[in-house]
Amino acid sequence: MLFAASAVVATLAACSSGTANTPAIDASTPATSTSTTVAPTSTLSPADKAKQDALAVYLNMWQDFGNAAATSDWQSPQLGQHATGLALSTLSRGLYADHYNGLVSKGNPTHQAQVSSVDAEFDTRKVIIVDCSDSINALKYYAATGQPANDSPGGRRQINATVQKQSDGSWKVADFGVQGVGTC
Repeated sequence: MLFAASAVVATLAACSSGTANTPAIDASTPATSTSTTVAPTSTLSPADKAKQDALAVYLNMWQDFGNAAATSDWQSPQLGQHATGLALSTLSRGLYADHYNGLVSKGNPTHQAQVSSVDAEFDTRKVIIVDCSDSINALKYYAATGQPANDSPGGRRQINATVQKQSDGSWKVADFGVQGVGTC
């Protein structure tokens, strides 16, 4: 079942902290010396890095889908940036159905996504995500009239997703399942 709220625009803020370390310059250092900047090193474990990357890809997939759903653009090249396989097929088919039926999506669902599991600590290739998405403010409308497509108010739905590392090193959502309203 395709996520009824079709218009998902999730913003993921990139998190970075830390400052560059600049070595102190000794008073005896000649004026022609230059200081160097050392970049901070990452302290994330492979599993934590996989979790971070998988969550970002998952939320970006829904953002791409929301952008395409605003016009029911089932051929949007954005869809393949963060989704592959069954997930990409499900997104495209749902948008094609909306396009065929003259529907567009308006509004932005919310996401409370979190990692449920990571396949391995040192050779991480698959991350499972559980999400509780609220579609109360993201509904379908008839493109021609702007009228709501149905009187269903949307609601909270559980989404389970599999995010996999690809052969090129990128992460993509490979599959997802959306449950009915009231499942989370």
